Amino acid sequence: MDRKLLEELWQQHSGKIVGVTAGLVLGILIITFGFFRTLFVLFCVIAGYVIGKRIDEKEDIMDILDKLLPPGYHR
Repeated sequence: MDRKLLEELWQQHSGKIVGVTAGLVLGILIITFGFFRTLFVLFCVIAGYVIGKRIDEKEDIMDILDKLLPPGYHR
């Protein structure tokens, strides 16, 4: 592949690339093969993609945590 193309892809989608890679590696390290364990790996990849996408969209991490954590957790 062209180096310029790879650099452009990295600049536009770095959060998604890192998120998917981290989710995949973490999933593979945590589990071994099997149906439900494979579903867990897919969940990790999707979660990594969603988090990376929000990072690419410049969404504040504290806003994401406020949506995920119970009320009163963050002061």
